[in-house]
Amino acid sequence: MAATPDLLDDVQTMTLEAYADTIVPGVKRFPDDHAIAGVCDDPGSVEAGVLELLADPATGVTAGLVPLSGMLNQHAAAYAERVGLSLDAGLPAFVALDYTHRTALVAELVAWGNPERDGWVLLAQFSNMAFDIAPHRHTVEALEEGHPGLVALGMTKPDDDGLWRYPDFGYGRELAKRHPNTTESGSPE
Repeated sequence: MAATPDLLDDVQTMTLEAYADTIVPGVKRFPDDHAIAGVCDDPGSVEAGVLELLADPATGVTAGLVPLSGMLNQHAAAYAERVGLSLDAGLPAFVALDYTHRTALVAELVAWGNPERDGWVLLAQFSNMAFDIAPHRHTVEALEEGHPGLVALGMTKPDDDGLWRYPDFGYGRELAKRHPNTTESGSPE
C-alpha cells in the first residue's frame, strides 16, 4: 500500500484516495475499503502510489491537499443534498458517495466555468500520472515491484546493460529513418 503523507489525517487520506480512485479506478484493498469503490478488478491509482506522489514537494500541490480534501467533502455534501442522497455519517462525504455519484460530482468540478476547476484537474492529472508513468518511483524498481500502471501498460524491464530496447515500433511503423550519426546506444555523436 502507498505511503500516506504525514500531513494528512485519516479523513483527508480517504477523501483523496476516493478522488484518485474515481479518476483511475482500482480493486478494493480489503473488504471494508470505503475509499476505493471497487469497480475494477485490477489495482488503480491508489495502489500505484498516488498519495506518495502527491506528498512529494516537487509536485507543488502538497500544501493544497488539506484544503482540497475539505472542499471535496463540502462539495459532496452539497451534491448529496441537491440530488436527495442520504450519506453514511461515519464516512467523509465524498467517500460515502457511490462510484456513479462520485463521477457525476467530479464531472461538475472539472467542468469549464467552475472557478475551482484548475485544482480539480490538477488532482486528476496527478491521479493519472501515478498510474501511467509513476514519476515518484525509479522505473526499474517500480517494475521489479510490479507497479500496476507500468505493468498494465506493458512496460518491460531494461536489457542487461540497463538500456530499453523495443523490437516493435510504438505506432506499428517506423516514424523516421535512423540518423546516420546515431551510436549503437541510441545517442547522437
